[in-house]
Amino acid sequence: MTGPSTSMPVAGLVPAQRREPAQADLLVRNAKVFTGDPRRPEARAVAIRDGRVAALGDDHDLAHLVGPGTKVVDALGRRVIPGLNDSHLHVIRGGLNYVLELRWDGVRSLRHALAMLREQAGRTPKGQWIRVVGGWTAEQFAERRMPTVAELNAAAPDTPVFVLHLYQSALMNRAAVRAAGFTRETPDPRGGQIVRGRDGEPNGVLLAAPSALVLYSTLAKAPALDEADKRTSTRHFLRELNRFGLTSAVDAAGGFQNFPEHYATVVDLARSGELTLRIAYHLFPQTAGQELADLKRWTETVKPGDGDEWLRLNGAGENLTWAAADFENFSEPRPELAAGYEDEFEQAVRLLVENGWGFRLHATYDETIRRDLAVFEKLAAEGLFPGGNRWLFDHAETVSAGSLDRIAALGGALSVQNRMSFQGTAFRDRYGAEAAAHAPPVRAMLDRGLTVAAGTDATRVSSYNPWVALHWLVTGRTVGGTRLSPAGTTIDRETALDLYTRGGARLTGEQDVKGSLREGWYGDLAILSDDFLTVPEDVIPDIESVLTVVGGRIVHASAEYEGLDEAVPPVSPAWSPVAHFGGYQSGARQAALVAEAVAESEQHRLWRVARGSTPDTPPPFLDPCFEH
Repeated sequence: MTGPSTSMPVAGLVPAQRREPAQADLLVRNAKVFTGDPRRPEARAVAIRDGRVAALGDDHDLAHLVGPGTKVVDALGRRVIPGLNDSHLHVIRGGLNYVLELRWDGVRSLRHALAMLREQAGRTPKGQWIRVVGGWTAEQFAERRMPTVAELNAAAPDTPVFVLHLYQSALMNRAAVRAAGFTRETPDPRGGQIVRGRDGEPNGVLLAAPSALVLYSTLAKAPALDEADKRTSTRHFLRELNRFGLTSAVDAAGGFQNFPEHYATVVDLARSGELTLRIAYHLFPQTAGQELADLKRWTETVKPGDGDEWLRLNGAGENLTWAAADFENFSEPRPELAAGYEDEFEQAVRLLVENGWGFRLHATYDETIRRDLAVFEKLAAEGLFPGGNRWLFDHAETVSAGSLDRIAALGGALSVQNRMSFQGTAFRDRYGAEAAAHAPPVRAMLDRGLTVAAGTDATRVSSYNPWVALHWLVTGRTVGGTRLSPAGTTIDRETALDLYTRGGARLTGEQDVKGSLREGWYGDLAILSDDFLTVPEDVIPDIESVLTVVGGRIVHASAEYEGLDEAVPPVSPAWSPVAHFGGYQSGARQAALVAEAVAESEQHRLWRVARGSTPDTPPPFLDPCFEH
């Protein structure tokens, strides 16, 4: 007896063929992966396909994703982290000038720094300047002092030399004073000083008093690159950032960075697929008196989010109106901002938030922050805060607990930088050790649940090396080793890494695709030379990436991976300091040069002892005439 069928008819259907999983484009194996994802904090291997993370797991878990076209990288047991994201970097401006600059970043002795300058003078053509622009401080040198104008004149008697020192000052040799057109009749600019000798002639020293505009306007007199070389310069600067594991940056705009002309180079690189760093950029009104007109024009022509995952507009700032900006020269007293700046400032903020624009604000001191917050609270009464637009304060070294509470209530965020690595001693000398220990109060920010991101503020003051910033975050020490923040006031390494990865992504609204290694998120990672999570503290600033990946592309490779990265054109012009010295100076050679400088300093001390000008009591390490 045959009963009714209990199966569905299948006429015309055939069983599906078994599908093999799509192969990965890149597989990093045999690694100690810190994912940054609390749900899965660790892995041994990462697979990337079509620019995104395809899978994480152990080596054997991901073996089936390897195919004929898969590039397999053995991490050799090294630490792998999500790509770093500098939340405040002047990357666009820095790229346009990078190959023209002699970088003293990481140089450990003034003796070596001056030797670099002398050597560069021999290859710099007539009409060009040698410019040392940021990334160093006297405290990093074994000699613990700045160069003198006389030393610049001796090193380069005929080639103009401009040496920028933090937000505080600049030194120029005789040739640079002539090239800049400074004479006894040249008036001091507002907020700055051209220092003069007894004869009334400029002596080569410029002081920010307290405005750094005198420094930057003088630097702007130096020759610029042509368009082709700006393109090459930017590519090499991005590759230099990749060298340290950076895969993203938030460009904070800045002075002498006009939109759209100074953005044209990165736009061109983005269109041709040659960016090796993801950039979210801001727009900064350049001319006092026309800030509102600029902001209005921008809100009518572009909008935040324009662009793609490689280059996108993020908002306005870090200045909205010039009158509302304080200056951060810690060698000078805190500047008093003009009374009544709030009226124009309120108009600028209202214009932005009503048009759906986010913004960032340069604010060093709590006095500035409190005045700005009063404007926001006035607008909050109208329902404009918190209104869904991303906004933040930058720097905030002296922000108070009360101001942090008000920022939280208004839906704001903060971006902190390691300016204290370079200016911390000057800050401590002016405001005291207690204030310096909490400048800025990162732990207090995090304790309130505020969004906090980390960066450098490179390139004109701090170095662009993110590991110097991470060292400061976890140790509270300057580049010269001075401890500013005692134990208990700093943050742990995983938290610091979060500020340098997920933190920046939160500021650009990309927290769901960037900052962690998760399936479906951007395939951005770095294999580190040393394990940030375990190495001794004093090793942290020397960490580099041996392999950096952005969107599945290998954009930097060194050590065992040399040659795996994408090619870049040679540095141009050929006389560029970067073509000979490279960028950040690191490694064993610097340690040897420090020993030479210390020995030379000791010889100098003994000479003074013999003359009776100093007691015969040798210092533990440094010549006492160089102590701060």
